[in-house]
Amino acid sequence: MSTANEKLTDPKTSITRIFRWKQGVPGQAADDFLSREEPLEIRVKGESVAVTMRTPGHDEELALGFLLSEGVIAGLGDVLEVAPCQQGEAALLGNVLNVFLAPSVELDLAKLRRNVYASSSCGLCGKASIESVHGHFAPLVKLEPFVAAEILLELPDKLRAEQETFDKTGGLHAAGLFDAEGKLLTMREDVGRHNAVDKALGRSMLDRNLPLDDRVLMVSGRASFEILQKSLAGRVPVICAVSAPSSLAVEFARESGQTLVGFLRGDTFNVYSHPERINGLGD
Repeated sequence: MSTANEKLTDPKTSITRIFRWKQGVPGQAADDFLSREEPLEIRVKGESVAVTMRTPGHDEELALGFLLSEGVIAGLGDVLEVAPCQQGEAALLGNVLNVFLAPSVELDLAKLRRNVYASSSCGLCGKASIESVHGHFAPLVKLEPFVAAEILLELPDKLRAEQETFDKTGGLHAAGLFDAEGKLLTMREDVGRHNAVDKALGRSMLDRNLPLDDRVLMVSGRASFEILQKSLAGRVPVICAVSAPSSLAVEFARESGQTLVGFLRGDTFNVYSHPERINGLGD
């Protein structure tokens, strides 16, 4: 059972009592950490547009990254304020954010609003076609060499070394933005891999680093369509994943001019699209 003090000091985790079977010895009681998962409602102009299951923390970044990847905003200049809801139960729980946009931002709330929440494993849940995404975000066209193969091999260990909450719980995804020399610039964790990417994008927006056309995105787990879409919104040219990509992710990457790397682990990786950006692949 988690305590109020524990929740205040570490919003990403809670503690539970378990019985652990180890080496044939059952019934050993112990405390264990769990990754916290709670809903976050994002409101624009006072209207609810999305509810996502996320790990609390960096919620402002998550909201900004989400709105960027949905094509609602293009940068920090489109946002006046991001503030927690100050009324009713939402104010007590801290799970509702209001995003106030600049008057110049045109918004079709009916088109944006999702009638079902995006679960932590789902992401876009039936998002429209590749063509509709390209209506918001043009494909990348600069395909010259950008990062060395040897640098890519270092990224999983560098990302993993910064995952403090994963060390406790074993239950969080991570997204990290690296430069071409392999330096980790931004890392975020979340129960949802798409949320982790949104948080990294939101942090970059707050730091006024958009577009991210000189960055490599590394994600734990697999590379899905929504990861590629969000990366395109941030103009990230190279996306790497520890595990496999989906077929739609590969198709999207090829049509969007993105370099997609999968099964990046140990001393191996697969390149599924636009290998031109990677030095050292050979002929």
